Amino acid sequence: MDLFEDIPNRIGRNSLKWGKYEGKDILPLWVADMDFRSPEEVIRVATEAGEFGNYGYGVCPSSLVDAVIERSKTQYAWELEKHWLLWLPGMVCALNVCCRVFEDSNQAITQVPIYPPFLTAPGHFGLTCSKLPMILENGRFTIDFAALNELGTSPNDLFMLCHPHNPVGTAYRQAELERLAQWILDRELVLCSDEIHCDLLLEPGLTHQPMASLGKDIADRTITLMAPSKTFNLPGFGCSFAIISNGELRRKFKRAMAGIVPDPPAMSFSLTEAAFRHGEKWRIQLLDYLRGNREFALSKLNAMDGLIPYSPEATYLLWIDARELRVPCPQVFFEDHGVGLSDGRDFGAPGFLRMNLGCSRDLLQEALGRMSEAIRSLA
Repeated sequence: MDLFEDIPNRIGRNSLKWGKYEGKDILPLWVADMDFRSPEEVIRVATEAGEFGNYGYGVCPSSLVDAVIERSKTQYAWELEKHWLLWLPGMVCALNVCCRVFEDSNQAITQVPIYPPFLTAPGHFGLTCSKLPMILENGRFTIDFAALNELGTSPNDLFMLCHPHNPVGTAYRQAELERLAQWILDRELVLCSDEIHCDLLLEPGLTHQPMASLGKDIADRTITLMAPSKTFNLPGFGCSFAIISNGELRRKFKRAMAGIVPDPPAMSFSLTEAAFRHGEKWRIQLLDYLRGNREFALSKLNAMDGLIPYSPEATYLLWIDARELRVPCPQVFFEDHGVGLSDGRDFGAPGFLRMNLGCSRDLLQEALGRMSEAIRSLA
């Protein structure tokens, strides 16, 4: 059986994804959490840690820091220093810390549609959230630079970037990143770059370029956020890290964490290192499977009246325009027909849907079949 077809049954396992619809005939394709088993080496390390029997406080081992530095150099040609890394128990936490650092600024700027915590985190710290709609060019969502140039800003306002972008799946090219970096530098802004999906590029030949790797000037104004959670399916273990080369900015980030943000648990450090050191073969196989799921889903969705799917260049998330269905709420409509998708209004885009492709082909086929039947019921 295919490595990504032999998936565990998550019902009754305190799963957020599957627990939402437990006891109902609704297939969960919503939250960004894959159904696949993690790499075998990660499972082995988790088993050993569980059998050890002591679950005390943890500390990040130097070998994990070395693994992050080695991986950054190999994957992104980006050379890091050890003291640039700060560890956190999750990406949402990290986004909120970024906003806390700049709570005295005028605004946090982000693009919509966007992962919901980008929209909620600024308000927790009294920041105005300025939402900049993305533009569609040749079937691909990208930055609206004309709108950026019209936007009023003040020095030290925060720009929050999702790179690659969740939910639309855009993998930004170097020219786009360089243009955005110059815009940020010209206005003396600070950048929070969430790069949690950076190892999930689906288009052959694409490589991820961290914003902070473009040069020292933009690096000095950037907080980069990364984690193994999306790539290696470890979201439940709460381990992410910020990379901040500017010493003063790093001290501010530490102060914003102080007394509030706990260290990741001991086991998560071990699993992160196992994933980074031994998970590459699994990752390559995962990308092949996700590409197959993407093409299968697009072929079915393109044949459904009222839906316009957009092919993701990265991530395992597929963005769908369902406004032509002319139903009050597309998410509720499909949920009522047995498919649980993410509601675009949570991302700042009512009438759209997000579909999680991180599931078995059989489950995806069943879900798409139900969606097709649901649309036919409208005729």
